[in-house]
Amino acid sequence: MCGCLVALVAMLSPRLAVFLLWVFTDRMTIAFNSGWIAIAGWLFLPWTTLAWAVAYAPRGGVTGFGWFIVGFAVFVDMMTHISAARARRERRRMGPATV
Repeated sequence: MCGCLVALVAMLSPRLAVFLLWVFTDRMTIAFNSGWIAIAGWLFLPWTTLAWAVAYAPRGGVTGFGWFIVGFAVFVDMMTHISAARARRERRRMGPATV
């Protein structure tokens, strides 16, 4: 699958990009020993799962610049969770919307 196409789809949804990698390539089976790890990553850390699948080399694993990409993806996932929690707190604080 073309890397540019994966990047464009990832901008819309990292979960969709991971799903397309799973359906159309063998990157997910190469990168993850267990399907359960890939599913848990798809649910909770989609950017990290996508980065790991793309950066993983069959013989050497993740090396060099790949670690930077995976680390940045972890940071993006954490910021996504933090901003979602902050938005939930803000909505609770504001109370029900009055129209």
